[in-house]
Formats: sequence, C-alpha cells, structure tokens
Amino acid sequence: MEPRALRDLPSVDALLADARVRELEREHGREVALAAARAALARAREEIRAGHPAGELEARVEAEAAALLRPRLRRVLNATGVVVHTNLGRAPLPKAALQRITEVARGYSNLELDLGAGVRGSRHDHLAPALRRLTGAEDALVVNNNAGALLLALAALAEGREVVVSRGELIEIGDGFRIPDVLARSGARLVEVGTTNRTRVRDYERALGDATAVLLRVHQSNFRMVGFAERPSLRELASLAERRGVVLVDDLGSGAVAPLGDEPSPRASVEAGAHLVAFSGDKLLGGPQAGIVAGRAELVERLRRHPLQRALRADKLQLAALEGTLAAHRTGAVPVLRMAGEAAADVRARAERLATATGGEVVETVARIGGGALPLAELPSFACALPVELAVPLRLGEPPVVGIVRDERLLLDCRTLTDAEADEAAGAVERTRAER
Repeated sequence: MEPRALRDLPSVDALLADARVRELEREHGREVALAAARAALARAREEIRAGHPAGELEARVEAEAAALLRPRLRRVLNATGVVVHTNLGRAPLPKAALQRITEVARGYSNLELDLGAGVRGSRHDHLAPALRRLTGAEDALVVNNNAGALLLALAALAEGREVVVSRGELIEIGDGFRIPDVLARSGARLVEVGTTNRTRVRDYERALGDATAVLLRVHQSNFRMVGFAERPSLRELASLAERRGVVLVDDLGSGAVAPLGDEPSPRASVEAGAHLVAFSGDKLLGGPQAGIVAGRAELVERLRRHPLQRALRADKLQLAALEGTLAAHRTGAVPVLRMAGEAAADVRARAERLATATGGEVVETVARIGGGALPLAELPSFACALPVELAVPLRLGEPPVVGIVRDERLLLDCRTLTDAEADEAAGAVERTRAER
C-alpha cells in the first residue's frame, strides 16, 4: 500500500496556490513556477519512498526554481594547473578585451560602416592593421575559429584540386576532429607523402603535379615526435612551393605571438616564406575564440570573397575582444602569458596562503600549458592539498572550483589561480565544510 505521506502530498495546483509559490510565479512567470512545483513534488516522492521525510515543499519549490533560473554557462575557478584548459573555456580574457566587449556591445557600432566616407564598410578592416603589425604579413582575416580558418583556406584555394601533406602531420585536433576530415569538407583532395616519422622535401616534390594547389604544413601541436624522425624546414618547403608555383599554407594551431618554448610564431612563418599562416585566437594569443589567417594580400582577398567566409565570419563581440587582446599584448597584460611565465616562488606563496586559510598542505606539482601547445613542457607549480571528499561539493558550489584528484587528495593548483581567485577558493572551501 502506498505510504500515507505520499497520499498527503498536495496536488500541483494546490502547491501553486501557496502564497510563497504565488510570489515566485509573479516574479518569474507561470512556466518556471509550474516546473519547479512539479520537480519539488517528484523529489519529495523520492525522499518518502526512500524512507525520509519530504521536508518543506515551499522551500523545495524555491530551490528548484533557483536551479532552473541559474545560468548554465558559469564562471569557474580553474585550479587544475592547465593554463589553456579547453573544457574550462581556454584563455581568460585580458581586461582590455573585456572593456572593448562592453563598449561595443552596449549600443550600436561601426561594424560595417566607414565613418569617414559615410558608406558601407567591412568588418574585416578593423583588425587587419593590427594583425599586419603583429605578423609582418601583407593582410589578415579573422573567422570564428582556426579549424574554420583552415577549412576556408583550403576551400578557397584548392577546391577540386590536390593538397599535399605529410603523413606525420595528419593530426586529430580535439573532440574527434581530424585534419583529413576538415580537408575533405573543403572539397580538396588529400595527397599524403612520407611516413609517419620521416618526410623529406623530395617526398613533397614527387607528389606535386598539375592538379596540386596547396602544400600544407600542420604543426604537431598536441604531440612531439622524437628519435628517428625528420621533417623539412619551413624555408625548404617555401622554396619548393615557389619553384613549383603552389601555395604554402602553414597551420600553426596555437600560434604563439610571444616567445614561449618551441612554439612557432606567425611572424616567423611569414618570414620563412609561408604564403598563408593560420592560428587560433583563444589559445596562446590569449583572446577569444577566433581563427586568424595572415599572409599575402591577394590570397587573403580570395578567402575574403569566398562564399564560405560569410558562414565562418567573426561577430562584433569576437572582433572587439580580439582587438582588446592585441592591445594587451603591447602592454604585456595577457593572463595566459602571465600564468605561464609566473615565477614558481610566487605560485608557492599563493599556495601557502590558500593552505593556511583552508587547513590544507602545500605540495609541489607540475602545471601544463594545455590547449594542444607545448605537450612536453612542465611548469613547476605548487598546490594546496585537501581531502578528496571536497572535490565534488566544490565543483558543484558557487563559484565552482575545479581542481585535480591525485593520490586520493584534491589538489588546487595555484598557477592557474589569481590572488583574488585563491581567496574565493578559500571561501568556497569554508562554505562547503560548513554545509557538510
């Protein structure tokens, strides 16, 4: 027989008639109140069947409504030690980028208006001068991400023709997306050369023919090949491309514009002779999601006029954030570069303050660049070690704190926390313990 407590639960209509629930409905609408009431009753039934009291239904409705109204995309404290963390939104934006977003988004803008001439302008003109200065290229174009930049370049330059690429560079770029798949969607035909570990200039030269349009080099961003390995320099490939009249496209992936390990820079690629260089805006550049193509003006113009460009173009907020990011590079105020280059002693001091505030223990650890960049690089770091039981409630708290679980402990790596964020993390730990 059904427990009496279940029979005593009110109907949805009766619960909606409660004064507190009616107030919630007035504030947030019938749809939210109805969904919250139904969810509260469903949870109450589960509690009763499990042998627990249902609790105060009105409070349950308010809690369910708060959960429904809470934004799904939320700010998170990154205590993983991975600087460019794809799952956590990659690069945190510089202050200059946030300021530009606010200024451009709060009203109208001259996105496609030439203010001087009073006629229609192009959204591509806003960032091209800054990107030319940054890369040394003749022109540049911004689209919505680097995979899109590569897709557009191949579609505009090699549709129906051949693209030559080394077998050792047919990488997977994340979430199952692979270079051969991107290339196939462009309408170009893939021609593989060399072997997995060794490809020479003559391998490329033998593959070039009348149908060849592009010689593609892809940076092995998320892995390194060591030992019995060989690949030609970019200058060697550029010389071959010039001799044979084909376009050399260099896909850099992260595209570090500031010196960082052995990551290649767009400027170095342009100087070495690449006709087009593609790289990301939200990795080591430290800005918003974007794909940037820089190189020879006539080639960039072909990309700009291709029909696919409209589907891949960046919107005003991406452009504003990228403009602010480029400005931040002039002053050195780019968060990902600060985190990557911060002295270990400063990281340790932050970990010690966090450990003192939480009763944790300072442990030495290793941070990573992430985002497919510098996979072998290890950044000396320090973390605050806490009981592993705190991992889930901290992740579900406000703000969520995401660390790493290692050796049955939760580590909050302080290389990817600012001083202010470390204080927030300490407060989150205190609240979590008080609620347990």
